[in-house]
Amino acid sequence: MTIHLYGIPNCDTVKKARKWLDTNGIDYGFHDYKKEGADAGKLAAWADAVGWEVLLNKRGTTFRKLSDADKTDIDRAKAIDLMLQHPSMIKRPVVEHPGGVLVGFSESEWDLVLC
Repeated sequence: MTIHLYGIPNCDTVKKARKWLDTNGIDYGFHDYKKEGADAGKLAAWADAVGWEVLLNKRGTTFRKLSDADKTDIDRAKAIDLMLQHPSMIKRPVVEHPGGVLVGFSESEWDLVLC
């Protein structure tokens, strides 16, 4: 199975996810948002698959530092635009796998879906 992991290398959740993948012998490609940025097409596809509300990390410091105008009236288009401007607002990690998309790391969910 070929999967692609998207995230930021120094994120603790991404580190846990990478360790889990390595421990389970699952090959993966890694996309570093800090070096490679975010892709509008990918964000749109993920938003369609899981919902932009799941994808947008509103609990992080980047979101909290936004102006009130940026934080209000968020819809799909605005959320994608914000995540393009600030890739650290994408909930991490995102995993593309043959069966779909996973957002965030849950060992039990990953056991069911990826093993």
